[in-house]
This record gives sequence, structure tokens and C-alpha cells, in this order.
Amino acid sequence: MRRLCLAAAVAAIAFAAPAVAEHHVTPELTAAMQDERRADDRARDQFRNPAETLHFFKVKPGMTVADVVPGGGWYTRVLVPYLGADGRYIGLNPDMSRATSERIATAWGGLAGKFPEQLAKWNLSGMNAVGMNIDDAGEDMAGTVDRVLIFREMHNLHRFGLLHSTLGGARTMLKDDGMLGIVQHRAKAWAPGDYADGSRGYMRQQDIIGMVEAHGFDLVATSEINANAKDTADHPRGVWEMPPSLGTERADLKDLGESDRMTLLFRKR
Repeated sequence: MRRLCLAAAVAAIAFAAPAVAEHHVTPELTAAMQDERRADDRARDQFRNPAETLHFFKVKPGMTVADVVPGGGWYTRVLVPYLGADGRYIGLNPDMSRATSERIATAWGGLAGKFPEQLAKWNLSGMNAVGMNIDDAGEDMAGTVDRVLIFREMHNLHRFGLLHSTLGGARTMLKDDGMLGIVQHRAKAWAPGDYADGSRGYMRQQDIIGMVEAHGFDLVATSEINANAKDTADHPRGVWEMPPSLGTERADLKDLGESDRMTLLFRKR
């Protein structure tokens, strides 16, 4: 009898979980997720869980949100429609004068001049969206941002010497109650330092938390929304062996989904 009750309880939880997830998806977020400009992006939703992630980060329409290293615009195409006419999206690249890589300095520099063309390419022209590098943010930007989000870029910020200035700049831009959300490829807690230093894309969760807290933030919550237990996170060539990059000939990695990822929320101290 006890086993039957336990089984029933587990089943109830299993069936309740999707209902909870649906409850978190507001009409505005549903509309953003279904936006036709995301037609080619939706295949990754099952791995990146954008609706659940933005809910966890407490992002709401009308907010001002800075997206660090927007890159190919995968999250841009979610956030710009979701924030709406009363919100503001900022594509935010680091201060490239501090970069240790000339290649990265060239790729990420001068975002203010490049971003209008990118927005046009993504059919987002005319929306309340701008691009800039942190060192281009004037004093009038201080204390005006509700959320700073860093999606799968902490390893690059760390290995290219940009983490300190980026976290410092983000903290300055955030409002007093502003929050920092991070999604990052997760190394095992016992991974050696030379594997978890960002050079292979993976970093240890305890290291990320320590670095961010040292820059004036307090950890609010963690989530396993973007976890993937199938990822062993020990690939010789790093995270780029996993989908969607698939920089490997190993067939066994192709059906594992994307990398195991930590999802962390911090508040400005």
C-alpha cells in the first residue's frame, strides 16, 4: 500500500510539472516565443529553455535589459519582442581595449556601429534596441538597467581578460535592485583547473559564483533548468564537441542535446 501511495505521488508530481511550466509562460512571453522571426531558432528551445530561463531571471515586459555579447542574436530575437515598446534592449559587448585577443577585439569592437545592420538582418529595425560596448556607456546609463544577462559567454570573458571590466561595468549600469542572470557551460566540481579555466568552454559553478560575488553581487538563486546530466563535460576539445557545434567525429555525442549548464541569478549588492 505504501509503495502504491508513493508511486501515485511521484506520478502526480510528474503530471503537475508541465502545468507549472505553462503557468510561468505569460501571454507576452508566449507571443515572443512564437514570433515568426524565431522560426529558425525554435529547434534549440528544447535545450535552451528560453521561456523558463527568462521567468527565472524575473525578466518582464517594459524592463531595460542588457544582453552581454549578443553574438548571432538568438536571445535578441526573444528579448526585443518580449520587452515590448515600453522596454529597452541593449546589446552589450565588453570594453575591447582590455582584450587579450586581437581576433576577439576585432569581432566584438565597435558594436554601436555594427548593431543597426544586425537588427535589420534580424527584422528588428525600428524596435527599442541599441548596441554598444561597455566603455561607450555614458554616465547617464548608470543605475538605469533592470537586468544584465550573460548567456554562455563567461568562459570567453574569463579567458580573454574581459571578466573584471564587464562585471564592474554591469554593476554600474544596474539599478540598486537590479539583477544579473548567467547561463554557463558547467564543468564538474572536481574538474582540474586547466580544464575549467574557460579555454574549453566549461567552468566550475563554485568558481563562477565566487568571481561574481567578488564583484559586488549576492547569489539569489540557482536553477537546473538548463542542466543536462548526459553531458560528461570532459571532452578533449571542450564544449565545442557537443551540439550544436559538433566539432567532433564522435557519433555518440550527436544525440545528447546541448551542454550541461548552470543557471544563476545574482542581485547587485
